[in-house]
Amino acid sequence: MPHLFDPLPLRSVTLPNRVGVSPMCEYSSDDGFANDWHLVHLGSRAVGGAGLVLTEATAVEARGRITPQDLGLWKDAHVEALARIAGFVERQGAVPGVQLAHAGRKASVSAPWAGNNGLAAAQGGWEPLAPSAVAFSERYVQPRAMSLEDIDEVVRAFGAATRRSVAAGFQVIELHFAHGYLVHEFLSPLSNRRDDGYGGGFEQRIRLALEITRTVRAEWPDSLPLLARLSSTDWVEGGWTVEETVELARRLAAEGVDLVDCSSGGLVPYAKIDAVPGYQVPFARGVRAQAGVPTAAVGLITAAAQADAIVRDGDADLVMLARAMLRDPYWPLHAAAELGHPEARRVPVQYQRAF
Repeated sequence: MPHLFDPLPLRSVTLPNRVGVSPMCEYSSDDGFANDWHLVHLGSRAVGGAGLVLTEATAVEARGRITPQDLGLWKDAHVEALARIAGFVERQGAVPGVQLAHAGRKASVSAPWAGNNGLAAAQGGWEPLAPSAVAFSERYVQPRAMSLEDIDEVVRAFGAATRRSVAAGFQVIELHFAHGYLVHEFLSPLSNRRDDGYGGGFEQRIRLALEITRTVRAEWPDSLPLLARLSSTDWVEGGWTVEETVELARRLAAEGVDLVDCSSGGLVPYAKIDAVPGYQVPFARGVRAQAGVPTAAVGLITAAAQADAIVRDGDADLVMLARAMLRDPYWPLHAAAELGHPEARRVPVQYQRAF
């Protein structure tokens, strides 16, 4: 079996190792534009030796932002700053990727350090969209149930953002279908109460995910890999299930998705989750085995030996780190040494005297 520092080929792209930087919202943009904070934040993780560096959730339209400070790709003017970041990441030997997202009913809130509360129009907020007019919680803005025209607009927005991702020089796209944001809201019967072609049974609830995937894949070069992040379970009875995740993963693979990033939760605020180290790894293992698609594991993965075992045991093909990377941008360099793979460390020449 491969180990954590073996390369991972995905279509024509080869990740130099199997350590990925998970999308982590920075809430530091103005009108969706990337800035020096994003360059340093993402660039330092590439310098630190990660194989894949993904942007935070990047909104495909302005009303699809979580907060007014979210990163965006809903207009051509956003491309230039992101191209600078993608180029820097690539020059450090990492693969630059972008996560395309729409927040749905979890949009129009303040940043976490400002309370994470719903914002009225007078506070810079807007009316969120959702499959049904059901708010995430009493602290959030009441969403508007989407019309068929709204759905078409969102699908087209994902396609347009894909074209801009190509222009910016990204080599990987991840579709954010998890954590209670728009597409996950369509997937789960807890938030999707529609009675048209986008709600009700499983086939109807996965329709938007498949339409977005087809649209993005048609705009994204065949040579470049496409990832999808799924919440494998809602952790609530009557919600989205692991079995449904496996079947959706099969369908997504048939539409050109190359790897499924297996997370969980986020749909409702009252879910009870026993978040122990590696608690989501079984989802990645199950999807990989049952759907026959490569997977990424994520969630309270902190130690080098723990991450290496996930790959060596065949639980997942890629390990995505979030908080561990916030604490230590050089986690991959340290892990390679700890695991006995000093040859896999991509230490920049400017730093080699320290290693």
